[in-house]
Amino acid sequence: MNPRHHLDPATVLGFATSTLAPEMSVVAAAHLESCAHCREQLRSAERLGGLLIEQQLSPPSEEHRQAALREAMLGRLDAQALPAVPRDEVACSPRAAHDPDRLPSALEPHFGTSYRSLKWRWMAPGVHCIRAPDLPSLIMLKIAPGKCLPMHSHGNSELTQILRGAYNDSLGHFAPGDVADLDSEVEHQPVTTPGVACICVSALDAPLVFSGWFARKLQQVFKL
Repeated sequence: MNPRHHLDPATVLGFATSTLAPEMSVVAAAHLESCAHCREQLRSAERLGGLLIEQQLSPPSEEHRQAALREAMLGRLDAQALPAVPRDEVACSPRAAHDPDRLPSALEPHFGTSYRSLKWRWMAPGVHCIRAPDLPSLIMLKIAPGKCLPMHSHGNSELTQILRGAYNDSLGHFAPGDVADLDSEVEHQPVTTPGVACICVSALDAPLVFSGWFARKLQQVFKL
């Protein structure tokens, strides 16, 4: 598993410093389970956070400044040196690699342990969802193959981890293990690929912004 779409550096830093919203942290943690690249970026962010704390406790030195610059430069070089490797159909943690029915461990407290036990709720033709009971802005979606979702933008931020299946939009191809880390500047229309349903987990910190009247009606019902 080698995801090609990763967490934004600001999201990684927010996760490292525990400043992300709880639902965003869950999706980020699910991505980190399957992405060695972002785990390395997290380690760099944690080291950088430690340096910043040291600077707050004592006058900044040239050595500290140079170390922080090195960390930032290494992070940029890592982001530019990602290999393109074929990926499997299902993204999972090392534990789940031996049990493809197992959900990522970050999702288990909110959705249970297995895909088989998920209780989907109809949302629209070809689209089903589950809302986490403890975090209403944390949602799992199952979208039928070949389904074109309504064009939409985001009131603020959206973080979506692909678990099974895949989709395409103006930002590229998103397959298992990939994360879509989006802000209010992005407008897109995901289209799921043929074959298997696309299952993903999403966190929203503001409602989506739909352009079509039917999607807006559904939004009032499902509070997206």
